[in-house]
Amino acid sequence: MEGPRTQEVGQMFNSIADDYDRLNHILSLGIDRSWRRRALKQIVTPAAPQKILDVACGTGDFSIAIAKAAHIHSRITGADLSDGMLEVMQGKVAREGLQKQISTMQCNCEDMPFEDGAFDRVTIAFGIRNFEHREAALREFARVLKPGGRLVILELSIPSQPFLRKVYNFYFTKILPLIGGLVSGNKGAYRYLPASVLRFPGPEEWMSTMNACGFSSVTHKAFTFGICRMYTGTK
Repeated sequence: MEGPRTQEVGQMFNSIADDYDRLNHILSLGIDRSWRRRALKQIVTPAAPQKILDVACGTGDFSIAIAKAAHIHSRITGADLSDGMLEVMQGKVAREGLQKQISTMQCNCEDMPFEDGAFDRVTIAFGIRNFEHREAALREFARVLKPGGRLVILELSIPSQPFLRKVYNFYFTKILPLIGGLVSGNKGAYRYLPASVLRFPGPEEWMSTMNACGFSSVTHKAFTFGICRMYTGTK
């Protein structure tokens, strides 16, 4: 059952769906694309077909990148709480001619309608911090993975270097809400987004949580001075 925070997050993302891609690239200075490319190496096995679930897929940028990098007979499912985001994604998938490779599912990703062991990989890019019950989500990711399958998480983070952290916090709490509010008309959403990054657990705590929720061989890698972090774990 969806809690109040889950419902609020879904409504918020519906409200910014049309401007989400443009703002993502503007506010990250385009660096988000390079982070996704690096994560692809942990997700895709080009020589063999795979079944890949992209959780909190949003408007589908990552799902589309996965489909282009994967074996032509791979199947990617994008799951998201926001039907507004998925509507934008479906238009993009059609324009790319990837309807055979990519399907979408609107659902609460803490309780998904997929069979046990349905996927070779589960991915989530910049979405896990928005979950109301993160541990429940991790256990659900483990449930739908095949034994030996891999979870790959990309998430924004706080730089560890003090000066960079100070600059980053100023940008995130002052500049980002201003630009996001001007472009999308929803300044509140772009206050929520940086606040959710600041509240997310640090690497050691999050890796411990992944272990406790059914993942082994958990690893962590920092990108761009720790602004983004990639976590991987095996079922």
